Amino acid sequence: MRNAKIIASGMFVPEKIVPNSYFNELLGENVSDWLEENVEIHERRWCSDDDSTADLCTNAANDALKNANLNADELDLIIVATDTPEYISPSTSTVVQHRIDAKNAGTFDLNSACAGFVTALDTGAKYIRADKKYKHVMVIGAYAMSKHLNMEDKNTVSLFADGAAAFILKAEESEEQGFLAGNLKTQGQFADWMGIFAGGTKFQINPDSLGKKLNKLQFVKRFPSDLNPTIWSEMIKELCDEIGVNPKDINHFFISQLNIRALQQTMDLLDLDMSRTPTIMHTYGYTGSACIPMAFHLTNKEGKIKKDDLVLFVGSGGGLSFAASVFKM
Repeated sequence: MRNAKIIASGMFVPEKIVPNSYFNELLGENVSDWLEENVEIHERRWCSDDDSTADLCTNAANDALKNANLNADELDLIIVATDTPEYISPSTSTVVQHRIDAKNAGTFDLNSACAGFVTALDTGAKYIRADKKYKHVMVIGAYAMSKHLNMEDKNTVSLFADGAAAFILKAEESEEQGFLAGNLKTQGQFADWMGIFAGGTKFQINPDSLGKKLNKLQFVKRFPSDLNPTIWSEMIKELCDEIGVNPKDINHFFISQLNIRALQQTMDLLDLDMSRTPTIMHTYGYTGSACIPMAFHLTNKEGKIKKDDLVLFVGSGGGLSFAASVFKM
């Protein structure tokens, strides 16, 4: 059976390191203790004024190509998952395609907020399964949310960070390895609870509808604390049932990393140890669409992901959008 296998990954983060102490000075109060005790973020990376989402993507893409020992002109498709695009239009993926000289690759962007990378991974794998023209597909998750932070809003400014990571999927004839299953869910009733509400027709019709800083990230309402763990654990169990395994058979879980408590609750619901879900928010903050592939890349770089391991990805983002997929390495 023709299937999509993860053959390489790559990653890039900006040089600028922002420690928690920066926000103590910025906000005039001690937020560092809360960050370290409740979300376990100690520092994060932010873009400089000259850095952009396309820069992050390009560097991550080149790193993945190097690790795959692949030339850019061997790529057939590039999918960029981001909700902080280079432009509203055209797509960020077109910029990346030109910069890395992937002259044979088609492109498109995908936005399901922070569930974007797993959604794009599911999409790329199914392109390979469905159409023999696609032999190598690059999937990039990127986040430059520092560009959209309200520096006076203590609820958002200290959590979010920047980075990008890329996977390369390869078409192989295999019934045992590669993409096994995927699932998408949406709870659209939460669409206006969190987001960047500028752009498109909304901004033109009523620019004061959500305040004067519509191009900045806003938490409008507080989400139920058990929402992510409940849906993540349900999606994990559904995928495991689909492929005929138990959650205990999954070797690694890569989950959205905004709040470590949500990851701990998810593992508790699955009756599993936290050692199965690598965390990177301590050093990199919350990097949205990039956090899941970044965590995978760093774990794989440490040699912890072995041949035949079952790897499950599950993410969520504003909208609310949820995505999950499982691969056998």
